[in-house]
Amino acid sequence: MKDYYAGIRRRNKKRSLLNRILRNLLLIIIIFSAYAGYYAYRSFYTSNVWLEGKSPAYIYIPTNANFAKVKSILYQKGLIVDRNSFEWMAQLKKYPSHIRPGRYKIEKSMSNASLINKLRSGNQEAVNLVFNNIRNKEELAGRISKEIEADSISVIKLLNDSNYVATLEMTPRNVITLFIPNTYEVYWNITAKDFVERMVREYRKFWNEARVAKLDEIRLNRTEVMTLASIVEKETNREKEKPDVAGVYINRLHRGWLLQADPTLVFALGDFSVKRVLNEYKSINSPYNTYKYVGLPPGPICIPSISSIDAILNYRKHNYMFFCAREDFSGFHNFAVDAAGHASNAARYQKALNRRNIMK
Repeated sequence: MKDYYAGIRRRNKKRSLLNRILRNLLLIIIIFSAYAGYYAYRSFYTSNVWLEGKSPAYIYIPTNANFAKVKSILYQKGLIVDRNSFEWMAQLKKYPSHIRPGRYKIEKSMSNASLINKLRSGNQEAVNLVFNNIRNKEELAGRISKEIEADSISVIKLLNDSNYVATLEMTPRNVITLFIPNTYEVYWNITAKDFVERMVREYRKFWNEARVAKLDEIRLNRTEVMTLASIVEKETNREKEKPDVAGVYINRLHRGWLLQADPTLVFALGDFSVKRVLNEYKSINSPYNTYKYVGLPPGPICIPSISSIDAILNYRKHNYMFFCAREDFSGFHNFAVDAAGHASNAARYQKALNRRNIMK
């Protein structure tokens, strides 16, 4: 009988031990579940981005970047508060296999989920690409490469590819006429070729029916207009007198005169610091020397502004054949119909240069 009760007690102890183990295990599961739930909630919904100040930050994820590269970009900028939760969420959303290049706006209130959703979707911010006051292809490529992922070498290589630019009905010498200075929205990771093709579309849009209709009237094609506009661009920055300067050059072209444009000599010299064009420069053997060769140079000497292009298309009809910078250095010019009047204007300007000791 004693053995019977002893057996019952042993079984009760085992059952009690098992119950304690089960209760403890259940408690562990509840605690773990609560922590996991809290961790998941924090990872999904609470902010995990830190920004200094209120301004958003921008990150640039290069083409072919992997997850290690993305983490490096974010961590070096100090944008992520809890790296473990960010990486956990990235793995959960399979972001490492869905990385998209681009320029992304990062805001202070973003959670891991919202940040990764943005990066994973490729929802990037466009770049406002602005270029103006550009002299040549090299300068253009350098300016563009500061705003987009493509480097200057890839841009200039494309613009110097005679086979490629021939498909655009241009040459490496005049392909710069393709670029119309303006503000363009583009994605940062746009390739050099896609950028040029975007400029082709903008070029065609710029040359609308109204502008094309004026070409026959002034007896110039688009490239010639852009080339002449580039000279006007460098002759004056006074918008009001651009049509007058354009009129002088149109008059000279129609009469078969030398253009004798000082900015073309500066371009031929390649020294853009020159402020005073000397007679010795006029003997330079260059197709851009309009004191030596009749007609337009083989290509633009800069990328002209829209106002200079429209000044050619809408040049002011007058009898002026000469112009010279005013002696008051206002940026405006004195115009003359004959050589005698021009000589008088030029003499006054030369004296003003001498008074200021501007010798070259």
